[in-house]
Amino acid sequence: MSALLRTLVWMLALAVVALPVVAVLQGWIGAERWPLTTLRVTGELVHVEDQALREAVLPHARDGFFAMRLADAQAAVAALPWVESAEVRKRWPDVVEVHVVEHRPFARWGSDRLLSEQGRLFPAAGIEPPPRLPRLHGPDGRVPEVVALYNESRVLFTPIGYDVAEVALDTRGSWSLVLSNGTRIVVGSQQARPRLERFARLLPQLLQYRTERLQRADLRYTNGFALVWGEAEEESSAPAGNGLASMASHPPTRIPDPQTT
Repeated sequence: MSALLRTLVWMLALAVVALPVVAVLQGWIGAERWPLTTLRVTGELVHVEDQALREAVLPHARDGFFAMRLADAQAAVAALPWVESAEVRKRWPDVVEVHVVEHRPFARWGSDRLLSEQGRLFPAAGIEPPPRLPRLHGPDGRVPEVVALYNESRVLFTPIGYDVAEVALDTRGSWSLVLSNGTRIVVGSQQARPRLERFARLLPQLLQYRTERLQRADLRYTNGFALVWGEAEEESSAPAGNGLASMASHPPTRIPDPQTT
């Protein structure tokens, strides 16, 4: 037998052995003989529905146990709303196991995303978030700073009866807050924590002398605040130096800090 003939015989024998294996792994055959019939889901699921999980996994399980591509199924599950991470496995002879970790929203981020308790941003599309989540705004790369100032602000204002509803950091690095009663606090880009500490310390005293609601507090002054009382007014531009901001119809009240005057 010539060398060429022997080579052809070996290639034919190899094809006869390998082709069925390839056919099974590709799902060309074997789906009926080794079907996946059971979906087992683990994890503390509150928002992710079983039906959505089945619909995500089923297209990848139809070709049977050996042909199922776990990475593709895992990506499909991970793309579902509320899913932070997913792990898909097969268990012989007919089980698909899916372990899901849900996002736990900590805050709204911007207009169309949510921030999880793990510090991850995820789309809000298709999600009904829990009520009363704080609203946070800022560049994506400064999420830790925004969260830190939010937590620090809550420590300052919660003891005097106010929660923090919103914290924003704009593109110029300027901070602002909104309290749970609607009061907007303009902090500025410098010494945010000391300014907030000073204002929170004096706020109970300031409220004792006025019956109107405090609409806006501007803390961007060296030795005091500019306050606007009453109904909401359109905000003016930032003051320069120690000058007072001008308002359309309610002039701001300049309140000096007793510790600096």
